[in-house]
Amino acid sequence: MIALSELAAKQARKMMGEHDISPEDGYGIRVGVESGGCSGLNYVLDIVDGPDDKDRIFEHHGVRVFCDPRSYLYLKGTEIDFEPGLNGGFAFNNPNARRSCGCGTSFAV
Repeated sequence: MIALSELAAKQARKMMGEHDISPEDGYGIRVGVESGGCSGLNYVLDIVDGPDDKDRIFEHHGVRVFCDPRSYLYLKGTEIDFEPGLNGGFAFNNPNARRSCGCGTSFAV
């Protein structure tokens, strides 16, 4: 499972509202990983209009989370939180990461 904290779900809804879209219209958050970053893999998070065919789908606090099967291998058990403030943003609490960079956007397994 990939979980969204209540604060992360609230922020996702706020971001969707700024673009006049809503989870009730099928929109959700796509999370994944891509090669790169100082630790080897980067987290990716986007608002999308729905899942792809093979996505795993989770729902927390009224917001759906979509994840492709390859990324799920690296993100299983992750909780996505939101840290407010000047340097804040979405934070990935990933139990699979052996090492993370200081900025929190990159990790290694």
